[in-house]
Amino acid sequence: MEKRNLTTYDLCDLQDYFKKTFHDSPDLYFYEMKRDQLSILFVYMKNLVDTNVLNQSILPTIIDKTTENYLDMQDLIYQLPTTQSKLTEDMDEMIHKLLDGYVLLITPKAEKCLLINVSKKVERSLEKAETESLVFGPKISFTESLSTNISIIRQNIISEDLCTEKMAVGKKNETEIRIVYLKGMAEEGIVQSLRDKINSLQVNDILDTSVLAQLIEDNSYSIFPQFVQTELPDRVTYSVERGMVAVFVDRSPMVMLGPSSLFNFFESTEDVYMRWNMGSFIRFLRYVTMFLSVILTPAYVAIITYHYEMIPSTLLVSLGESRSKVPFTPIFEALLLEVMIELLREAGARLPTKVGQTMGIVGGIVLGQAAVEAGFTSNILIIVVALSALGSFTAPSYLMGTAVRVMRFPILILAGIWGGIGISIGLCFILIHLLRLTSMGVPYLKPIYPFDKTHAINTIFRMPIHLIRKNPNKEGFFSFRKEVSQDIDE
Repeated sequence: MEKRNLTTYDLCDLQDYFKKTFHDSPDLYFYEMKRDQLSILFVYMKNLVDTNVLNQSILPTIIDKTTENYLDMQDLIYQLPTTQSKLTEDMDEMIHKLLDGYVLLITPKAEKCLLINVSKKVERSLEKAETESLVFGPKISFTESLSTNISIIRQNIISEDLCTEKMAVGKKNETEIRIVYLKGMAEEGIVQSLRDKINSLQVNDILDTSVLAQLIEDNSYSIFPQFVQTELPDRVTYSVERGMVAVFVDRSPMVMLGPSSLFNFFESTEDVYMRWNMGSFIRFLRYVTMFLSVILTPAYVAIITYHYEMIPSTLLVSLGESRSKVPFTPIFEALLLEVMIELLREAGARLPTKVGQTMGIVGGIVLGQAAVEAGFTSNILIIVVALSALGSFTAPSYLMGTAVRVMRFPILILAGIWGGIGISIGLCFILIHLLRLTSMGVPYLKPIYPFDKTHAINTIFRMPIHLIRKNPNKEGFFSFRKEVSQDIDE
């Protein structure tokens, strides 16, 4: 029936067709307006249409342009108070536009149907970022509306070189995707590779940006995220201006940035807003604490189990007294406490904000004290596990923090089996994996591997603003004061 011409059906047949297509949905609404010998059928989904606009603006215009037995739809397009109207004879397009908030205007024996956009978008207002909280800088976050998110970026990057390419993915539920980049800054090969990956997707629906990232990343089996995901417009602006590509997904408040290296997950726009020496200290502190978060608890287990000769004699006495009432082996004791910390963390994240904060603080204190008094664990291990947990919170990226939390468990098991050798084996496997990992074809450890001196320094530390180059993609992230002075003179 979809392939046949619209003129072969009367209005009753069309109503039956739409009812059958939408399985007699109660949201599907038909309104037939008669003007002497002319009948006009309006078809729309009630919960997707702004009825105030339809009744107050669209219908009066149509009535004024309707004669006793004729309605010129081509002329009506220019009279309607909306710029998003078109004629079509494609039945599939009619179905798609109905689901997008359009009103179908059909007259008997007409060759084409008039589509009028009267959609009512349900979206939340701009709010403060919750996932990535900042002390300095803009606090606004993206929303689930794609048009709103693109407009924010357009306001932040006022340049004719800003490209926003539109794509669609999904067989059953088509989702709009936008690729955003700066022409001349982003490498065309990377942009084309991203286009090809998105076009090759054969899925029914894209629920969120994180789902799209998992579908197009280079290694879907890796525990490490290969795309930075952020809800902060200023971070997207900062990244796009430096040659990265942003991907927006409709109905998702998160934006995907790539290609991303391991070090991008430890960077924050707050580093730029702070003075360079403070920003450098905090960024370097993140690297140290994340590394300690991975090895601190395994190192405790390895030393207590196999390498107790490394413990100073004064500390060995207190360790012995602390563990004298613990009936479990160090590996079981550490795993028990780590699992307890993860349970508290997940419970606090899933509960309402105020209740979750109370659960995390009170639960940690009560359970930790009770575990020590009951002889399940030692005081020193509680300190070690608490420091490891705090270290994983320092990453600005929630995905990277979660990866570090998960990565700690296999290394902890290796430490319980082989001690320090087990930790070395685990770290070597992680390093080899990172060396082989790529993000959109770019090495994951860039600029450390392959080594690039100019980029590497500004990656580990936040260099002063006057030493940062204008075009980091071609010239490097920073240069000497003399070169910058030459650029200014030119």
